[in-house]
Amino acid sequence: MPENGGREFVTPPPLERGDRIAVVAPSSNPSTEYPHVYEQGLDRLREVFDLEPVEYPTTEKDDDYLYDHPEERARDVMDAFEDSEIRGVIAVIGGNDQIRVLDHLDPDVLRANPTRFYGYSDNTHLASYLWNLGIVSYYGPSVMAELSMEGGLFEHTVEYTERAFFEDSFGDLRPADVFTDERGDWADPDTLDRPRETEPNPGWEWAGGETPVEGRVWGGCLEILDQQFLADRYLPAESALDGTILAIETSQELPDPDWVAGVFRALGERGLLERFDGVLVGRPATQSSLESRPADRREQYRTDQREVIEDVVAEYNPDAPVVSNVDVGHTWPTTPIPIGGRVRIDPGTKTVRFD
Repeated sequence: MPENGGREFVTPPPLERGDRIAVVAPSSNPSTEYPHVYEQGLDRLREVFDLEPVEYPTTEKDDDYLYDHPEERARDVMDAFEDSEIRGVIAVIGGNDQIRVLDHLDPDVLRANPTRFYGYSDNTHLASYLWNLGIVSYYGPSVMAELSMEGGLFEHTVEYTERAFFEDSFGDLRPADVFTDERGDWADPDTLDRPRETEPNPGWEWAGGETPVEGRVWGGCLEILDQQFLADRYLPAESALDGTILAIETSQELPDPDWVAGVFRALGERGLLERFDGVLVGRPATQSSLESRPADRREQYRTDQREVIEDVVAEYNPDAPVVSNVDVGHTWPTTPIPIGGRVRIDPGTKTVRFD
């Protein structure tokens, strides 16, 4: 049955080892400032995943140039999708102005050439744009964050990135054993071999409804979706969200839990929260490049954010199961879940599975 306003969803074909993957900068591009970090990410594509990165013109431009030329960022994305020798497209990293790129995209080009796209954070804009076209994309990884992790990739990152790259179905989700939200010191090349400090992962937190639910995933970074709601230009029809699963996470901007509660409450008043059949909440980052916090403050921040989301969802949609502390977003390792893919959430068995 057609979905999303009459469009059939398509999961672009998987890559194979040895394939060419386009590297683009549709948001920011700190590779010009930290080339050692960027090159390590490219090396990991080659050495860990046996893919051949093909660098597109925006990867050579700095942030000032990219800000002034959103049309060139859009062109790189479309050129990569159209190139029959390119099997996947991956973002250098996120940013905070990709919303200015979307008006320069040609939806007919993207829809006619469905290609697997990988990126998170500001790339929520592209993921939502592709969702509107019925094209499944993946919420990560990015070249300079996950793939250039200091001291080597997390095994969890490798396992789930391989699924996103090479498998037709993403399969069962499970929590990572450990995690970190410590920020890397990119200015010092000597830190590339020094692993970040990790914490034991307590696992998922469950709240809300107890009946299993299934639906397509929509969502991404909350701060970026907030931009989309303010612009009100690139959102799906509200009826297209009926029966979907909201996936949400917050960034290293460390939004106050009261702000998160306010955004969720606004979604409830708009009538959107009642449309989602379930909610997946990524573990929030608790530190940034500008602020480190002691362990007790980090844990309190996670608890406060989780509780306000659970409380607001319970007010507007008490039957929706809410799974928090998922390895999605701005902590590591991250799981590149398929945005637009179908997922089943079962509170009875405490499982999350993508078809």
